[in-house]
Amino acid sequence: MVKRIVTNIKTDDLSKANLFYHQILGLDILMDHGWIKTLGSDEEAKIQISFATQGGNNTEVPDLSIEVDNVDEVYESMRKANFEVIYDITDEEWAVRRFFVKDPFGKLINILSHQ
Repeated sequence: MVKRIVTNIKTDDLSKANLFYHQILGLDILMDHGWIKTLGSDEEAKIQISFATQGGNNTEVPDLSIEVDNVDEVYESMRKANFEVIYDITDEEWAVRRFFVKDPFGKLINILSHQ
């Protein structure tokens, strides 16, 4: 039985994660060994892994999807921090409000809230 799934993103600069994942998204620093930094939360979540031919509405398949409490607040914070929004905030027909943004490592991130 799978207990946990961890995403690993290769980087030469661990500090690049701080603004995007720690300050804006609010993830806690759970571990920092100098060569690996793990951010997360104590929130319980279902284990999920998705496979897709497209990202919905003919968008690119995102590398990660992150569900947040207030997508509009996160959207404004990402724009103020000058992160590149690839797909503008949208109410989708499958009852999510979302946007796509490039993280500091060039990964396409789907940030969403269920409606």
